Amino acid sequence: MNTATPEGGAPARVRVFDTTLRDGEQSPGCSMTPPQKLVMARALADLGVDVIETGFPASSQSDREAMALIAREVRSPTLAVLSRCLQSDIDISLRALEAAANPRLHVFLSTSPLHREHKLRLTRQQVLDRIVESVAYAKRHIDDIEFSTEDGTRTEEDFLHEVIAAAIAAGATTINVPDTVGFTTPEEIRGLFQRLIANVPGADKVIFSAHCHNDLGLAVANSLAAIEGGARQVECTINGIGERAGNCALEEIVMALKVRSAFFNADSGIDTRRLVPTSQLLQRLVGMPVQRNKAVVGANAFAHESGIHQHGMLRHRGTYEIMRPQDVGWPDTQMVLGRHSGRAAVEARLRALGYYLEEGDLDLVFADFKALCEQQRVVTDADLQTLMQDGQDGQGYRLASMTVSDRGQKASATVELSDPDGRRVSETAEGDGPVDALFAALASATGVQLSLESYQVHSVGIGADARGEASLSVRQGDEEFEGTGTSRDIIEASALAWLDVANRLLRQRRGVAVEAATA
Repeated sequence: MNTATPEGGAPARVRVFDTTLRDGEQSPGCSMTPPQKLVMARALADLGVDVIETGFPASSQSDREAMALIAREVRSPTLAVLSRCLQSDIDISLRALEAAANPRLHVFLSTSPLHREHKLRLTRQQVLDRIVESVAYAKRHIDDIEFSTEDGTRTEEDFLHEVIAAAIAAGATTINVPDTVGFTTPEEIRGLFQRLIANVPGADKVIFSAHCHNDLGLAVANSLAAIEGGARQVECTINGIGERAGNCALEEIVMALKVRSAFFNADSGIDTRRLVPTSQLLQRLVGMPVQRNKAVVGANAFAHESGIHQHGMLRHRGTYEIMRPQDVGWPDTQMVLGRHSGRAAVEARLRALGYYLEEGDLDLVFADFKALCEQQRVVTDADLQTLMQDGQDGQGYRLASMTVSDRGQKASATVELSDPDGRRVSETAEGDGPVDALFAALASATGVQLSLESYQVHSVGIGADARGEASLSVRQGDEEFEGTGTSRDIIEASALAWLDVANRLLRQRRGVAVEAATA
């Protein structure tokens, strides 16, 4: 059952055990209410996971309520709950599983010498006896039992063999060997699983499972190595959330198996088109966004700004993409135009917007594009449309001068701007602080009211060369606009960032107006 699939044979079926609702929720700030867990469980079922671990019923009433809600509505995946090797815990867990269509009891006990001595204060024999007693007791009430050797990768291998053999004899149907503290390496865990599966009595009657933590950034690599060693279940979480540095990220290991199917010859059965929506759902539920450059589900996972990369992508997608964004739930590849973009990428985007230019005209527009890139990080479609318009109306508002004073209870700011037609506009306003007063003066001068979602200031550079960079974002309807400004003066950087966003909005409005007039 656990022997590695021969090269060229049918792909091995690797079960996906999702523990987002249990181990993932233990990540600081990621706790979920029972209704939120139900929403997430529905999404996991739609994704196609084989097992959903819903919680630890003996630890909280909330986990018991969540299990009851999920069991009533989610019927297709196996539903598992975690339990210590204690009869009282097992009884609570069994009651929680009563309504589940496909229940699994997941019992665990530490086996490493460090845990035995300092956490459990038990001898090897006492640990072995408790495991056998607990699994045998549970087997009288439930068929599907998973046993985990907590801190298994730091357990003496001879004792690990003994423990696993005893758990199988007592009735366990799945054996999980966790890398609880993310300590092992791919070569070590591959060999460990190979030896366990080859030498433990009864190994051919159970599924071996890997549960890897990410303390050294190796959770996915170690899980893949365990599969090579014969593991046929992987335990993971959406976005890799979990204690400390997290767990094996479901979306990453699933796509590794899919993209490198010829190498691993294994299939997870996951509907990969639901990976991004499921990731985004979890981000909303727990309020923990993933980093933009996270594999598969990060905002930049399929974004290209480098001119060389964009040119290659335009010729053939395979030059810089090993999977299609649509296959994981993204709408399409994102070509981010910025200071690293080349003529080919700019020309392709202009053509997509309906502009077909002669060589000389393209040179002029590309020069304007590069100049604009020195003022802002990203150039949008609205920015490109502005570059294509004649006259000065594409320049937007520019800061000519500003004065800010903060005396007493109110701060005041005076700004002088150059408007899109080149005229000077001056306004003064008050606010609760210098930045508030500055933004009020800018709003009065431009006629643009911004409702900020975020505003941040940080230092760019080192020592005497350091500059302040301000960044802010605003949402208008379904669209989010971001702006940045850089200056040696933080207040001026803030003004430039505000104008960056305001000009983007004005360009978009002009584009809509022009489109309506010509329709």
